[in-house]
Amino acid sequence: MSSSRRGAVSLGRELMRGLGCAFLCLLATAAAPAQAGPSRDAPNTLTARERAQGWRLLFDGRDLMGWRSYRGGAPTPAWSVRDGTLMLTANSGKMSGNDLVTADTYGTFELALDWKVAPGANSGVLYLARNVPQTRNIYETGLEMQILDDIGHPDGKIPSHRAGSLYDMTVPPPGAAHPAGSWNHARLLVEPGHIRQWLNGVLTADVSFGDDAWRKRVAASKFATMPLFGTFDSGVIGLQDHGGSVAFRNIKIRRIVK
Repeated sequence: MSSSRRGAVSLGRELMRGLGCAFLCLLATAAAPAQAGPSRDAPNTLTARERAQGWRLLFDGRDLMGWRSYRGGAPTPAWSVRDGTLMLTANSGKMSGNDLVTADTYGTFELALDWKVAPGANSGVLYLARNVPQTRNIYETGLEMQILDDIGHPDGKIPSHRAGSLYDMTVPPPGAAHPAGSWNHARLLVEPGHIRQWLNGVLTADVSFGDDAWRKRVAASKFATMPLFGTFDSGVIGLQDHGGSVAFRNIKIRRIVK
């Protein structure tokens, strides 16, 4: 075979191989599960695909409609909306109990949001939380996906307290969080008997829920003295006021019916 013909055959094989790879990639993309990723569109909006998948906004970038104070009534003045961002302006460094919670309750669901903390700040996303007479604080019932400046806050030295953890119960991989002042993308998935959390695409928690393994996990944590912690299969979603400035945007949720 001449050298020119051999070259043409080789080129043809490379083209076919490339087309095959492209086809496989297309199939993999089509088979990907429904989830909301970091928004590349205008903040606080839903794509047509997200709407079709059942996603809805918990924050529209304009006001606090659909949110209330954990202790009842309207949100405190510390919570506000600025330039399409839900802001907590605080610098006491202490929990005030003025957590912001959804008006609705959720059982099985998928939640996605972006968050950003000021240097040294601490916050959290709480879920499956109830305000019941036997408790005073949202963390006595609700699970928490930790929000933290890992470098600038003392809790960053405790592995199970770092950003992305199921607070005091799982240890996220090192480096999952972006630095203070940068946006982070969080996702959590609550299914029957199973909870998972991701931070910036990194899996940071994957645990069973409601079974003996869950009860042993709780017993080994700081929540062992809180009898109602992690016992509800539905509840409000809360944004924690831990006395440090934090911002949120692109808060989206879809209910899971099984």
